Amino acid sequence: MAGKLRLGVLALMVMALAGCESLSTGSFQMPDIFDRSGSDEAVVKRQIPFPAEEYAQLEKRGTSAIQGRLTYRTPDGQTLVGSDETISVAPATRYAAEAAEVALSGRKIEPADPRAREYTHYAETDDNGYFVVRGIPAGVFYVAGSVLLPGGESRSPIIIKQIELGDGQTRDVDLSR
Repeated sequence: MAGKLRLGVLALMVMALAGCESLSTGSFQMPDIFDRSGSDEAVVKRQIPFPAEEYAQLEKRGTSAIQGRLTYRTPDGQTLVGSDETISVAPATRYAAEAAEVALSGRKIEPADPRAREYTHYAETDDNGYFVVRGIPAGVFYVAGSVLLPGGESRSPIIIKQIELGDGQTRDVDLSR
């Protein structure tokens, strides 16, 4: 069950990644970072329709990369390493920004349009929480991940960093909170 929960939350991070620092997540559904489906909370309807014209101007693949480490510091000071977690990298768009605003308020937003996934890149962390995401185009992106908490029943808040990549550039990201 914990594996399905982790997989689901990781998948949630993938689809509608948006700019913010952190928020809580929930159960399995493919994949919307801010959708905490399975919780009893009301779902906020998206106000911005999927901007196909904005996404059509974006490249899907490129020569840039992001590398870093995923960690979470618990309220009691324990540092947890995000091993075997999925890292998502998605373009910073107005569509994603809406999801971030809702998520930062502690609410969940309805799932993102599946077309957003075509522009999202993923990597899995190793046993020490390190990751590398390759094949990213130049632009501004949100990098996100979360850590399974001890006991395997819940997750850390999602940790999101906004970065800018130049063509062929590799950026280091400390994905921690």
